[in-house]
Amino acid sequence: MERQKHKIAVVIPQYGRIGGAENVAFQLCEKLAEIPEFDIHVFARKQDASPSRITFHRIPMIHFPRWLQPISFAAFAKRKMATLSFDIVHSHERIFDMDIMTFHGIPHDVWIRNMRKKSLSGFDQATCWVEQKGILNPSLKMILPVSTLVKNELLAIYPIPESRISVMHPGVDIARFSRPDAEFHRQRIRTRYGMAASDIVMLFVGMNFEIKRLDLVIRGIAGVSAAKRSNIKLLILGKGSPAPYQKMASELGVGDRIIFAGVVNDIESWYSAGDMFVMPSVMDTFGLVVLEAMASRLPVIISPTVGAADLVTHGVNGIVLPDHPSASDMTTAINCLLAINTRRNMGENAHKTALDHDWNRVSAKLANVYLHIINARRHAS
Repeated sequence: MERQKHKIAVVIPQYGRIGGAENVAFQLCEKLAEIPEFDIHVFARKQDASPSRITFHRIPMIHFPRWLQPISFAAFAKRKMATLSFDIVHSHERIFDMDIMTFHGIPHDVWIRNMRKKSLSGFDQATCWVEQKGILNPSLKMILPVSTLVKNELLAIYPIPESRISVMHPGVDIARFSRPDAEFHRQRIRTRYGMAASDIVMLFVGMNFEIKRLDLVIRGIAGVSAAKRSNIKLLILGKGSPAPYQKMASELGVGDRIIFAGVVNDIESWYSAGDMFVMPSVMDTFGLVVLEAMASRLPVIISPTVGAADLVTHGVNGIVLPDHPSASDMTTAINCLLAINTRRNMGENAHKTALDHDWNRVSAKLANVYLHIINARRHAS
């Protein structure tokens, strides 16, 4: 007897591996599509992934004027899904009607006013309006913030009952970031940039050097004694302007410690070259790169305003800096990880933590959420 299929609609602006929220939605959909009970339909503007078990539906969007973008996407998504019948509508974007919402950011009003220090534009006001309509819609059964940080920001703005909000962290591809050829790539990358086998390499990954606080990392290295920092190297991956940071490093006497490698494609290989990972961001609602580093057996140094701090036990699998960390706080954290045994122990513990967040486990948790809502609805009818 064939098992009953549950039709699941998943909404995301762009379906594929590029982007944090996009990659989370992609990984979950591909895993869920392997479960016989689920028939996964993705509603998005664009699809950057190769054909798979999912059914793709293109959602149009009005691009001009800009304030119509969030409203039109939500409206067209609602219209498109109304022509079909689904057991669950799960959105990774702000829309009007859904059963489940994975919240990847923080409330848009808070982001613009408090983080970007700007007033709301017409686009921002429209985004806030769609967000509010969706979150306060009685049809919304469950909100899944990606971290406790996001959960707390949501609860500060919206009257959400605790029963309707549950943190669900993103996952990681353990096999991809725990490679048997790690030593080969470690030697290859270090040789390419003139780094010795004895160098202690701090890895920094980010597309916004200011928000990720690269300046704090450089100041922290400068605070390490000259004797101890003689074999420290900071390997920086990502898109940004190196010039101001190179100037800062030179003025602080650590210009020869800093290497900018730019944007790379095979990021999993580059984690192999590092000995520790550092990301003291002003704000990161989760930070998938932190979990990737942990899967790669790297101890991490992060700020408490990185959502992935949920997974870091201070002194066990990494270091969580104090609130509003100073350069001396960063120096203290670096000094702690200069001891090879400390790094190795924390790195192994980081890997064990990552094992609990493999995409298979995360998708299984989400499948249980789907089934719980479906069964509750059936019992109520």
